Amino acid sequence: MSNDDMEPRTVAECQQRTDWPKWKQAIQVELDSLAKRSVFGPVAPTPPNVKPVGHKWVFVRKRDENNEIVRYKARLVAQGFSQRPGIDYEETYSPVMDVITFRYLISLVVSEKLNMQLMDVVTAYLYGDLDTEIYMKVPEGLKLPESSSSRPRNTFSIKLRRSLYGLKQSGRMWYNRLSEYLIGLGYVNNDLCPCVFIKKSTSGYAIIAVYVDDMNLIGTSKELIETAEILKKEFEMKDLGKTRYCLGLQIEHRKDGILVHQSNYTQKVLRRFSHHDVKSSPTPMIVRTLDINKDPFRPKGDDEEILSPECSYLGAIGALLYLAQCTRPDISFAVNCLARHSIAPTRRHWNGIKDIFRYLKDPHKGRSQSGYVFTIGNTAISWRSRKQTLVATSTNHSELIALYEATRECVWLQAFIGHIRSTCELSHDPDEPIVIYEDNTAVIDQAKHGYIKGDATKHISPKLFFTHQQQEHQKIEVKHIGSESNHADLFTKSLPKYSFQKHVKAIGLRKLSELP
Repeated sequence: MSNDDMEPRTVAECQQRTDWPKWKQAIQVELDSLAKRSVFGPVAPTPPNVKPVGHKWVFVRKRDENNEIVRYKARLVAQGFSQRPGIDYEETYSPVMDVITFRYLISLVVSEKLNMQLMDVVTAYLYGDLDTEIYMKVPEGLKLPESSSSRPRNTFSIKLRRSLYGLKQSGRMWYNRLSEYLIGLGYVNNDLCPCVFIKKSTSGYAIIAVYVDDMNLIGTSKELIETAEILKKEFEMKDLGKTRYCLGLQIEHRKDGILVHQSNYTQKVLRRFSHHDVKSSPTPMIVRTLDINKDPFRPKGDDEEILSPECSYLGAIGALLYLAQCTRPDISFAVNCLARHSIAPTRRHWNGIKDIFRYLKDPHKGRSQSGYVFTIGNTAISWRSRKQTLVATSTNHSELIALYEATRECVWLQAFIGHIRSTCELSHDPDEPIVIYEDNTAVIDQAKHGYIKGDATKHISPKLFFTHQQQEHQKIEVKHIGSESNHADLFTKSLPKYSFQKHVKAIGLRKLSELP
């Protein structure tokens, strides 16, 4: 990569680049914004017994859904790592919208034929009020008092009047500021989804889904116009129009629905690891053997060498985990298997990574694999593939563990979806149980009758029969499904090409070439 293809790390690096005029303008825009928000107090000698925090310039080029540069952005951030707990900050937690919530809201837009637009808060963190006194070293661009020009610059500091990017509590201060404003205007949220604010009116409703400074407005036309105006009155906002890119997801609005994908990110990953021009593969993982000694995904052997640093195994795993979590459930099982060997990867494991890359171009230690997928309108919104933390003593035991984990997710989804639909006064039957399909008849019987202590079950934790309790309360209903039709197999085992492609299609995944 050429130097101009990488983000600069310092002002000096910016000055040496061909695009320096654009970075210079971005720096000035940031300084003007800080002045407009009255973030800084006057420059003054550092008070006794005060340790000012440092600062750093961060530079980034914002891109659109087509990976085109749309804006040069410079941000002055505080070096929060030097803050002291109990002195410079107290609480730091700030909720953010997760991708499962976002996928459900997209499905709601489709099913209820709603509008969806994206708004961005300009310098959001600068609106937060600090809960402690914090001083910062004087950054470049701010002058010292003329009467003190003979004193060293490092003896001066500035008191922060507002929260600043980089401070440990900044995210919390911004969320508190926004939350208090919206709730004061009649918007409702709760602990199930603290970043989703809803307001119902006589003619419709508006939903504000918050991810730090990005706000997705979802709802009926009149209410969205009013909501946008309310936000603009209090904060400096950018109206980005119909949502096309958010949380790293590309969103395409089509006549028959909404397509969510990460094709640009996928291509970027393939280029990063030099797999953009390899031959494609129909599945992300070869069919595995039951012989542990022949399994290519077994742990490192004593006679094998750990992969050299030239192969960025951890970097590849991180990139693939992000894809698997956001838009590619079809690679979840394969990535989960390979992620277990991050401490001691071998050439065998790297070959497994390359198999996933080729696919994207188009039981050890006695533990089993849990996997589940929840769909709305035949499209997956929540899924998981993970190694079980317990050593199952039988197939029945491992199935109970998997059903227990799926039930926990189901209970949260049911409450979360129920809150949104009831608040918006959308059709919703809170007493209608959610169906969970299970392919093991013995486990279905146990989920129906509950925990019975006997030789076959006395070692099994009663908590795993949480499913039985939820079924008794008619929150869920466990039904049988044939193994060949169980889409959760995508998340628990490697599959031959035909079965794999059948399940992938059944949960709503499509190739761009298949769409009209």
